[in-house]
Amino acid sequence: MVEINEKVVIDGKETGIISGSIHYFRVVPEYWQDRLEKLKNMGCNTVETYIPWNFHEEKKGQFNWKGGHDVFKFIELASKLGLYVIIRPSPYICAEWEFGGLPYWLLKERGMRLRCSYKPYLDAIKSYYEELIPRLVPYQHDKGGNIILFQIENEYGYYGTDHEYMKFLADTMRSLGVTQPFVTSDGPWVEASFKNGMVKGAWSTGNFGSQVETQFNTMEKYTGGNKAKMCMEFWCGWFDAWGEPHHTSDLEQNKKDLADVIKTGHVNFYMFEGGTNFGYTAGRNFGVKNADITSYDYDAILTEDGQITPKYEAFKKIISESRKIEEVPLSTKICRKAYGELKCTGRADLFTVLDDISTKISSPYPLTMEDIDQSGGYILYRTRLPEYEKALSIKFDRAGDRVNVFENQKPLFAVALEEMKEAFKREDAPAGSVVDMLFENYGRVNFGPALETQRKGIEGYMILNDHLQHGYDIYSLPLDEKQLSKIDFAKGFNEGCPAFYKYEFEADELCDTFLEAKGFEKGVAFVNGFNLGRYWNIGPQKRLYIPAPLLKKGKNTIIIFDTEGKEGTVSLEDSLIW
Repeated sequence: MVEINEKVVIDGKETGIISGSIHYFRVVPEYWQDRLEKLKNMGCNTVETYIPWNFHEEKKGQFNWKGGHDVFKFIELASKLGLYVIIRPSPYICAEWEFGGLPYWLLKERGMRLRCSYKPYLDAIKSYYEELIPRLVPYQHDKGGNIILFQIENEYGYYGTDHEYMKFLADTMRSLGVTQPFVTSDGPWVEASFKNGMVKGAWSTGNFGSQVETQFNTMEKYTGGNKAKMCMEFWCGWFDAWGEPHHTSDLEQNKKDLADVIKTGHVNFYMFEGGTNFGYTAGRNFGVKNADITSYDYDAILTEDGQITPKYEAFKKIISESRKIEEVPLSTKICRKAYGELKCTGRADLFTVLDDISTKISSPYPLTMEDIDQSGGYILYRTRLPEYEKALSIKFDRAGDRVNVFENQKPLFAVALEEMKEAFKREDAPAGSVVDMLFENYGRVNFGPALETQRKGIEGYMILNDHLQHGYDIYSLPLDEKQLSKIDFAKGFNEGCPAFYKYEFEADELCDTFLEAKGFEKGVAFVNGFNLGRYWNIGPQKRLYIPAPLLKKGKNTIIIFDTEGKEGTVSLEDSLIW
């Protein structure tokens, strides 16, 4: 039995929760055991994880609980190590994750309203919860499992004031068998933001990274002081966006704050290990120029590839002063290797293979990614200028996020749409020109008020020479494994166009490695068909992490897709660099 009053009591024993965040969805499943063992060996008795809705129901009504999506196996591994679990299964998670965990297909409905009591949204949640929650119920502590807490929503106080929506989430989980205590977590700096997220009967916890005594005293004032104090997200690092410096924290300040938290209340380290935003899973914060980078290293306690840091050793020492640490041997062998520079074995530009890898959709007006049932990646719009159009002026109405525009397959311009204040103009357009527009989805906003505006591609219109342009061929380009397999690298290559570059290498020993694409500018990389994530030469990330389980003995294939048509060199190194 788990009771939350002035103290946390589990099975009649007062318990101090020392937890760490590990996102199973950001770590290959072969390494879950390793990360959990290291968590236990630092002195933690609990692991916390979100469950991203869009990771498990990418297409409406199609659920995936296998392989890296098997959160139940992750819970079972934690149980075998004697770790409690805090589960955060709310529809919205933030987490610097694509769309804050919400599935893109919610936006197929133009009138969709999110994170409130809008019936179609609530119906979608109920359908999802009917699949998820009964699977979690047997793992609850009072059923013999190790889940001790369920979070209702995430930092809702920053977003809205619909208390009926919050009640709906709690009531739905209860109706489906949840019996463990509920928690909410919000920032304590503004009273309204904290109280907007509170739910009657739930444990109100706070998210912060410093000034522990002040934060806990403020929370006590808001809650009436009758509950234990917990920092649900003890920020001992921070995330990065493209074009920004890599964030690191002050270890000495971290140590002081941790000592204060343990002395006063309960803690969950955010993050214990950050992991990786593989594929198109990185999100974007509202008001920030660029999306988050592929690495979710977070300057966390473990590195992105699971290495122990000075922060780990310092935190372990502080924890050991208040409790006995029972260590377990590490059971996963992990090596790191520089495989060296790779040779390019094939090149193919996008326009040459376009009709092979994607089927065109014709429409008199633009369709968004959501309209054509596409989650992430790229979408290409092709239109033809009338013979009588002599000038060329292009602007977009409600479009996102970045576009590369081509005239007769020659580059015209590339721009992030929010930076396109004025139309691109030229006076000498060839009559009847074909205009191609390659749009990139940076990642849907994961935090802030703009969630309902995250349709990608052209939501409004292309404005050509001050009028709306009609008539488009549209190509869906998620660049999934199926599309990659259809690329004919012998078909042709034109320089300066968005292009695919193939590299091959032999591996007799499977080790973690890091891909460096020098000279390339912007795009995405794949290993053996698996999407490693985005790269961009503006940094701060200079290499992409490749966990050993993504490799195979013998021949391995790496494909680089560069939207700017820039070719460089590819090498596999033994460490991440910023």
